[in-house]
Amino acid sequence: MAKYSKKAQEKVEDVMHEQKKGKLKSGSGRKVTDRKQAIAIALSEARRDGAKVPKKAGAKKSAAKKGVAKKGAAKKKGAKKSAPKKSGSKRAAPKKTATKKSATKKSVSKKSASKKTASKKSASKKSARK
Repeated sequence: MAKYSKKAQEKVEDVMHEQKKGKLKSGSGRKVTDRKQAIAIALSEARRDGAKVPKKAGAKKSAAKKGVAKKGAAKKKGAKKSAPKKSGSKRAAPKKTATKKSATKKSVSKKSASKKTASKKSASKKSARK
């Protein structure tokens, strides 16, 4: 029962005329040559202006397909349930990488600390010589 409002229809008409004349630009500034893209631009502008424009059809179709698939799977008799996934081994792997990262961070910080102390020592030796 969704119907485009008069305002939305007029907006599509105006934008299509612009597209045919070659004056319609996309968001990036390029000239629009595709008819479907011109309609999409017109509808988005109409939505922004507050005109009555139905929701995108693609979203409805995918939601309807998902619902049908769930119902069909539930009706089958004798269908085997899939075995639960073992998540324990997957969870252990990130912990190992986390410990490696922390270990490398510690070693890097130790190296930088030793470099700083070495540079301080050399600076103090130079000042003592003078």
